[in-house]
Amino acid sequence: MIYHRVVPRHDPMRPNEPTNAEFDWQMRLLRDNFNPLALVEAVDRLHTGTLPNRAVCVTFDDGYADNELHALPILRKYAIPATVFVSTGFLNGGRMWNDSVIEVFRNFDGDELDLGELDLGCYSLQSNPQRLAAIDSVIQRIRHLEPLTRAALVHEIEKRVTALPGDLMLTDAQIQSLARNGVSIGAHTVNHPILCSVSSAIAHREIQDSKSYLEELLQEKIEVFAYPNGRPVLDYNEVHRDMVEALGFKAAVSTHWGVSTSQSDRFQLPRFTPWDRRELKFAIRLLAGYRQVDPLSGSARRLFG
Repeated sequence: MIYHRVVPRHDPMRPNEPTNAEFDWQMRLLRDNFNPLALVEAVDRLHTGTLPNRAVCVTFDDGYADNELHALPILRKYAIPATVFVSTGFLNGGRMWNDSVIEVFRNFDGDELDLGELDLGCYSLQSNPQRLAAIDSVIQRIRHLEPLTRAALVHEIEKRVTALPGDLMLTDAQIQSLARNGVSIGAHTVNHPILCSVSSAIAHREIQDSKSYLEELLQEKIEVFAYPNGRPVLDYNEVHRDMVEALGFKAAVSTHWGVSTSQSDRFQLPRFTPWDRRELKFAIRLLAGYRQVDPLSGSARRLFG
């Protein structure tokens, strides 16, 4: 399962993120009806034929502070292991580029935001749905730009407001707290680039440096990796998959949907999470997901042309 954040109350600018209460019943549902396992243990047992029925792994991407503040107490409450994949370049007061976009549109004091001089359009912001549509439009238009170009654009967008939050991401101390409390830490690059949008040399450095930073911080091996954005071919390719294996990771996760089998590539494991707000629908959709076998398993394990 893939999560990003757990928020204390419903956030109209991030409507798909579960609240504390929603995450609580989701984890209770997992504990009562599934077999939650740590990711590395699950991968090892998958390939040795000892995986229990209805096995499930909980993962978080990016490294948000609320993973430690809000998710961790609930994970401990139900004794559920989890993995947090961290983009190390945003720790200790940083902010991911997409969060900058979200927070600008959240905090802009006006009914219209004109980004025409940046070739990004003009947006009416008279309602939350309009602000959400504007956020999606801008993010989709700049997502796959070369990282330095994208960062420069985001810097210009940030100038439209006077202040932005600086406490969204984990600190080093919070990562250490997660690790002390049984949460596995995985690498997620330094600056969260779409790997297909950068050179092989930059991609290798992004993967390796995030691993090295976390190993130095925690004084332990970092064994798992998550591809930014995570779509095969579009966001990463065979070169990046092989880099991850060569750098000594034991497994890596993607974002293609499906359920892993013994034929799954341990360096392209699928993930999915139902986003239903009602327990019964969430459970039914989660169980139904077991019918969708990993599309990269077996003879189709390499989709790269």
